[in-house]
Amino acid sequence: MLIYEYLPLELARLGVVRKAARLGRAQVLEHARLAREREERAQEGRAEPHRLSELFIARLQCAQWERIAHVMAQQGMSVYVPSQDQRAVRHEEERLRRLADEAACAEQAGIAVPEILRHQVYRIDARAAGTLPVDGDPVVILHLMAASSTEASDKAWAIHGKIGGLYQRGGYRITSVEQVLPEPGEFL
Repeated sequence: MLIYEYLPLELARLGVVRKAARLGRAQVLEHARLAREREERAQEGRAEPHRLSELFIARLQCAQWERIAHVMAQQGMSVYVPSQDQRAVRHEEERLRRLADEAACAEQAGIAVPEILRHQVYRIDARAAGTLPVDGDPVVILHLMAASSTEASDKAWAIHGKIGGLYQRGGYRITSVEQVLPEPGEFL
C-alpha cells in the first residue's frame, strides 16, 4: 500500500502558507492578486486530460492566498503567522491524521512497514515529434505526482505513450519535465 506524505492539495496549501509566513498585509494582497492572474491564465489555457492540472493548482493557490489575506484582516494581523491561523493548523493536523489512518489501514492489511512516498508534482510538456519548439506550437501538458523528473516522464509515457495513446496519436515527444509542487528549492 502506497502512502503519500503530501497530496497535491496539501503541497499547494502548505507551499502558500510557508511563503506567506512573516509577510505583511500588502505583500499577501499582492500575492493574492498575482495568484488570481495565474488562475485566469490557466482558465484560458489548454485543458489537461487529468484532474491534477495547472488550473487545479492555480485555483488551490489562489484560494489559499485569498484565505490568508482574509484571516489577516479578520484577526488584525500586520504580519502573517501560520501558528495563529486556526485553519492552517487544522489542515496540518488533518494531514497527520490521514497519514496515521493510512498507516493503520496498511497494518490491518498485513503490511508491517508501509511505504511513505514523498512525491512532488511535475509538469510534463510534450510537442509534436520532429519539430523544434516554437511559441504557439500545440503542447500537450500533464501534471503528475512522481518521486523524480525521470519517474514523471516514465509515468507519462506509460499512461499516454502506448499505441493509440495521446502521445502516439499526435506523434508527440516529451520536451520538458519541471517540478511545480513544492516549488524547486522549497523544502517541506
